Amino acid sequence: MTTAEQPTTAAPRALGDDAARQLASTTKTVAQMATITPRWLPRLLSWVAVEGSLYRVNKVVDPDAVNVAHPERNESELPNTFVPYDSNPREYYLNTVTTLVDVHTRVTDLYSGQHDQTKEQLRLAIETIRERQESELINNMEYGLLSHVDSNQRISTRLGPPTPDDLDELAKKVWKEPAFFLTHPDAIAAFGRECTRRGVPPVTVSLFGSQFITWRGLPLVPSNKVPLENGTTKVLLLRVGENRQGVVGLYNSGPSGDQASMGLTVRFTGITRDGIASYLVSLYYSLAVLVEDALGVLDNVAVDRYHDYGYKYYE
Repeated sequence: MTTAEQPTTAAPRALGDDAARQLASTTKTVAQMATITPRWLPRLLSWVAVEGSLYRVNKVVDPDAVNVAHPERNESELPNTFVPYDSNPREYYLNTVTTLVDVHTRVTDLYSGQHDQTKEQLRLAIETIRERQESELINNMEYGLLSHVDSNQRISTRLGPPTPDDLDELAKKVWKEPAFFLTHPDAIAAFGRECTRRGVPPVTVSLFGSQFITWRGLPLVPSNKVPLENGTTKVLLLRVGENRQGVVGLYNSGPSGDQASMGLTVRFTGITRDGIASYLVSLYYSLAVLVEDALGVLDNVAVDRYHDYGYKYYE
């Protein structure tokens, strides 16, 4: 009886990959977070620096009471008039999104070779704060866009899905220098389907290095912070800027008037006896609609309707 011969393994002639990797350097990314979005709304708003945390919107009470004349070429008597101001104007206080970021000093001392651990912790916390800011700018019951819409500036879709006719009707509500539409990404897809069905593909425009579809020259800006419930959402149309009597964002200029931070502050609050360093991260901001017709909304926008074109192929 003979025993089976064992297969022989050839001796390595050079250093292998597995062993070589033990001496190789590793290139690592920073921590990736799926909840980060482009946050187009804060980028497209016009921001106003606020001193003393208070922004007062003064308005004319009765514009029709201002009496002017177009006299003939004679010595006819001119009218007397004055412009009445609102004696109780609305005031906006800055609001805060804030958190405390804790980082163990041992971690920062030992594991900050390629990426600074403290900076990364603060970066991700700030990203989360700015995501919350955009959500509040849209949905907050006190100062959010949806809570500012005047009843005369609300319309509903004719059939459910957002059609070109619906956006035209919304543009009639904000006809004085409108800036952009704001809606959920699903609504933009639904509007694209309606345009395709009608054979009117929307034009695209490049903003901040990204492509946006437009209607009547106005970009449709996506935000997943616009409410989407039971297959329906909303489309907003904004006029922006203080000089246009539009929608403005408000931020705390700070003692130095720094505009780069746009109301964001990071303060070191100390180290505990067990070696944990803490940083207070705060963002001070708000939003104001200066005139009612600067903002309109299209309600009851259905995003779950699809067309069956019934294609038939013939040989």
